[in-house]
Amino acid sequence: QVQLVESGGGSVQAGGSLRLSCAASGYTIGSFCMGWFRQAPGKEREGVATIYTTDARTTYADSVKGRFTISQDNAKNTLYLQMNSLKPEDTAMYYCAARPGYYCDISLSESSFNYWGQGTQVTVST
Repeated sequence: QVQLVESGGGSVQAGGSLRLSCAASGYTIGSFCMGWFRQAPGKEREGVATIYTTDARTTYADSVKGRFTISQDNAKNTLYLQMNSLKPEDTAMYYCAARPGYYCDISLSESSFNYWGQGTQVTVST
């Protein structure tokens, strides 16, 4: 049974930082495309960042480039999202997701991902 469990969300002031974690179990994250998505109230879920676990190739949404960093620790089977210079518009529920296969890009829709975590809330205040 594949499971993804996010943690690390919370409330911060604008300009602050948070690091989200996603612990994977039931499979090894090698040779998977892992992604972070977010969904704000009343908005559609959107892709934030992706990483192809075999070669650590990453892609980012334009809105987070230069502020967020996606990374992995294959030994711990864990995915991370380091979020710096947070803005109120980053407020959302953040989800990690996984799909097998080589193609891994921020353009992938949420329907392309097979496995999802339960989400962790990030709230950024002014």
